[in-house]
Amino acid sequence: MWLLTNFRSGSNSEQAVELLQSQCDEYGCPIVRTICFPDHDFPTPQELDDANVERLAVFTGDGTLNAAITGLYGWQGEILVLPGGTMNLLSKRLHGPDAELAEIIQRVSSGAATSVRPLVARCEAGDALAGLLAGPGTAWAGVREAMRDLDLPAIAEGTSDALAETTGGAMVRCHSPQLGDPEGYPLIEFTPSHRGIQLDGFHAENPGEFLQQSIALLKRNFREGPHTRLGIVPEITLETVDGGPLDILVDGEPAQLGRRAKFTVAPCEVDLLATHHGF
Repeated sequence: MWLLTNFRSGSNSEQAVELLQSQCDEYGCPIVRTICFPDHDFPTPQELDDANVERLAVFTGDGTLNAAITGLYGWQGEILVLPGGTMNLLSKRLHGPDAELAEIIQRVSSGAATSVRPLVARCEAGDALAGLLAGPGTAWAGVREAMRDLDLPAIAEGTSDALAETTGGAMVRCHSPQLGDPEGYPLIEFTPSHRGIQLDGFHAENPGEFLQQSIALLKRNFREGPHTRLGIVPEITLETVDGGPLDILVDGEPAQLGRRAKFTVAPCEVDLLATHHGF
């Protein structure tokens, strides 16, 4: 097994990686090579095949996971997703919300894992394996980056800009099918599942809700904010209310689409290991 890490991810450090390596040794699935992104490039399918690697463990946050996994589409090996970031949404999806690192490794080493190709949310900007966000509320992503770097001036400036964007930016609504408020939402969350795309519209209709939503966005605990379940659909077309471009976050990474964009579900194109019975 090879290991891909990123020391800028939330749970990553040299000590955390050393602990992970010792746990893998203890459970009989040793790591024979470690690749540290961004100091080194992501492994390619050809590189892994040439080295006879059949399993790649990825110990990073959701954004790096997305890039690594989608870059390995078509590879015949399997990817073990480990909780190496801040939110670890994909790890929770595959291994359960409470699974700790050592528990996941123990399950895999004992054979209690299944290769799966979960449905992802797909759009022109790419595939979201853990979740996708659309609307002006995505402006809070820059604040989170500044917080991670402890950049106080950037945090202050970013918070001001994000507040302005959330309240004055292009609200987003469901065009086809028409779901929820036709006036739109500052943020719509996509959660891919085996049933389709779960849609939640987040809102801030009064000062109390706005404060609650802003805190939730800053913490990246989006579901703590006031929201409405819009439905579960196989595909959806969103549009901005004012006709401007549509800002999105694909597994936490920013992108921009045209004023109207289609989102669908599709199977992931490489095998991932799941150890959660409710997957």
